[in-house]
Amino acid sequence: MLDLHVFLANLPYIAFGVLGLFLCIQLYYILFVYSKLSRYQIKPIQEGTEFPPLSVIICAHNEQDNIAQFLPEIMHQDYPNFEVIVVNDFSTDNTPWILHEFEAKYPNLKIVDIKEHIRLKHGKKFAVSMGIKASKHEILVFTDADCAPQSNQWLKEVAAAFRPETEIVLGYSPYFKKKGVLNLLIRFETSHTAMSYFSYALKGNAYMGVGRNMAYKKDLFFRNKGFAAHMHIKSGDDDLFVNQNANPVNVNIVLSAGSIVYSEPKTTWKSYYKQKARHSGASTIYKKRHQRMLGTQLLSAFLFYIAVIATTVAFPMYWYVPLSAYLLRLIAQWIIFNNIYKKLAVKELIWWLPLVDFIYYFYICINGMFSRKKKKISWK
Repeated sequence: MLDLHVFLANLPYIAFGVLGLFLCIQLYYILFVYSKLSRYQIKPIQEGTEFPPLSVIICAHNEQDNIAQFLPEIMHQDYPNFEVIVVNDFSTDNTPWILHEFEAKYPNLKIVDIKEHIRLKHGKKFAVSMGIKASKHEILVFTDADCAPQSNQWLKEVAAAFRPETEIVLGYSPYFKKKGVLNLLIRFETSHTAMSYFSYALKGNAYMGVGRNMAYKKDLFFRNKGFAAHMHIKSGDDDLFVNQNANPVNVNIVLSAGSIVYSEPKTTWKSYYKQKARHSGASTIYKKRHQRMLGTQLLSAFLFYIAVIATTVAFPMYWYVPLSAYLLRLIAQWIIFNNIYKKLAVKELIWWLPLVDFIYYFYICINGMFSRKKKKISWK
């Protein structure tokens, strides 16, 4: 009975100690990981830069409206020597006809048609592989049919990021700003993901990229047998490829305003849920050290919020302790994230941070728990 009384008397200290542990973990990520990107200096392209020939690869499945709207922005890039390969992955709408009209207009546009096979069910990785095999240049640049470069200097910005040791260049692809809470959450999640993979790339520990705006060398693809190691996973043509092939010296980032590629966001919670389910499925086969570091960041943030709520409710007389912990983390975020959000062209999100940060961690954790067991998820 005495031990129970001692335990109950010390329970507030134990609870606040747990809260402090989660706070320290969060402050580590904010101050020692994300600060890498906050301090990163974006440099302009140097005069006299030589631009190597490029192959831009786009996979399209029933993208007639997006192809008509966005493909001309790719074709009109200010770049000396590039080809654009569009892989038409068995589209049943007017995508094939629109593409062939463009092919007659643009001599550097090449179309690769994939037909449906009654026994062969393929995913995006097969389409990407077909595009790579059809390419004639060493440097491959990837984007999607629903993406629009911020400027006609996009390809120059990406090409300038290649150094002699660089084999992978990670770009940034936010979503168009729309009305509504869903769009707010999507843009926050996208900026948070970019903040994470850019920061770790700057630390020499790149773990993923986004296929809407990234580039790598063809030799790297074939030297490491393409997507063979994770062909059984529907998604992962971008993040799993980077996770498998990145090393401390072969990855660079590009984050200048002219390098940004915008994309159409999901417009329903159901479609967003399916998208996040695909991403969760791919993350299960990241390298173990990457799973641990990402899992620790995500879970510590989720449990930090739980601990703040639990200690406030359980020990209302000490309300100032969880409030102080919450404000300390928030102030650290505001200081570090403010400069990052300017780089990521979402500076207005800093004022929404207290709300969307809370929603984000609960949504992602709950979504991850339900989606990781799903096996059959299409790429579109």
